[in-house]
Amino acid sequence: MVKEDAPELLRAELMSPKWQPQVIFLSGVTDCYQPVEGKLKLTRRCLEALAEFRNPVFIITKNRLVTRDIDLLSELARHQAAVVWLSITTLDSGLRKIMEPRTSPPLARLAAIRELAQAGIPVGVNVAPVIPGLTDHEMPAILQAAADAGAVAAGYTMVRLPYGVAPLFEQWLETHFPDRKEKVLNRLRSLRGGGLNDSRWGTRMRGEGIFADQIRQMFEVARRKAGIRNGGGELSTAAFRRPPGAQLPLFA
Repeated sequence: MVKEDAPELLRAELMSPKWQPQVIFLSGVTDCYQPVEGKLKLTRRCLEALAEFRNPVFIITKNRLVTRDIDLLSELARHQAAVVWLSITTLDSGLRKIMEPRTSPPLARLAAIRELAQAGIPVGVNVAPVIPGLTDHEMPAILQAAADAGAVAAGYTMVRLPYGVAPLFEQWLETHFPDRKEKVLNRLRSLRGGGLNDSRWGTRMRGEGIFADQIRQMFEVARRKAGIRNGGGELSTAAFRRPPGAQLPLFA
């Protein structure tokens, strides 16, 4: 499903006197830089609207296509209104192909971090999703590589398997990693109170228990060693404006 009128709807919302300037988060569920974005340019047009109004935006993506929009992002960053995070699951290009086939290779994501940082755009890395027993051991290397590329912030997210995703994940493990399947599933169950998913706020992103604590400690040690802070960049709504001469919606 493509929301072809999203940029126009966004601009109308920003123009409304009811709009209170606030951070807009892109890619909360679906990556806003999927391959089709190269053709449709919906994300770019949304960024054009955000830049026009100087409304802050936080972007998280797995695709290097974000560098296409450095011109708009750097303009927003001048007003403390743009932060970009690249999610990196693995540095193993072969594993990436079977885990995230529609995303940019690890080296391309690191290159994107470097380009964004060089353009003055605050950039971070999200080690995500962390799959215990399969990718968790890569966390220190990912954080160091991202720091070397210019990342100034970092976080991580444990793999989540809501609803029908869990059986699909089990099937994926059976197909590609049958020798590790039970180890991975058992680790996940230990993180999720015996199940494969935990929807509770506060634990669903990190898990709980001994393995969750071990991963958290590994992240903290690796983050400090790499010299990058925990959390996201600071964004401000102070520069928000409605463009001079723009007409307010009649029925806003």
